[in-house]
Amino acid sequence: MPTILLWVTLIIAVINWISISIHLKTCNYISKPATIIALMAWLWQVSGFQGHRIWFAIALFFSLIGDIFLMLPKERFLYGLLAFMLGHLAYIIGLNNTPPPINLASLSISLIVIFTGVAIYRVISSSLREKNLRKHEKPVLVYTIVISIMLISALLTLVRGEWNAYSSLLVSFGAILFFLSDTFIAWHKFVTPLKWRNIRVRSTYHLGQIGLIIGAVLHFVY
Repeated sequence: MPTILLWVTLIIAVINWISISIHLKTCNYISKPATIIALMAWLWQVSGFQGHRIWFAIALFFSLIGDIFLMLPKERFLYGLLAFMLGHLAYIIGLNNTPPPINLASLSISLIVIFTGVAIYRVISSSLREKNLRKHEKPVLVYTIVISIMLISALLTLVRGEWNAYSSLLVSFGAILFFLSDTFIAWHKFVTPLKWRNIRVRSTYHLGQIGLIIGAVLHFVY
């Protein structure tokens, strides 16, 4: 499996984390989208966006659009939210090329994610009402539902017989990190400021995307 572009992705991601830590604005603007572009290039190299793998390419494309919206001089939060939501929908389709199993393990995983998502949303929703930002409640609710389904879809690969352990662990780890990244964003924006918010958000986001894509490649290609 070719890995040069994957290493390039990781290097650009680290450069991005450093740039936001020491406030190199231009470097941040370049390296943030460049990380996803490099990851897309690696996915193209190893899969050619063929067959079911196209959904993972679509997920990265919408993530790239979301990144751009959130980097504009005047942040377009709701547009970014929509772009990332479409990305998560693509991941959901990509991770569910066969019907999910219905058993005790899958139901337990689903319930844990649902309860976690509900608990987080209740805190965010309460804060939105307190800050007179009710217009964000429904979009954030829809987004929470979609990303929770994406996380469930990834975690259910752990109990899908056709997924090997390495692939399922990678996509599960990636989805958890992506979920954490978006939670950090919402918590910082709507509930209370977080220390090291930027590095928390960016590192979990990039590693989450990388985990999802590597896991998918290992499953669908190798």
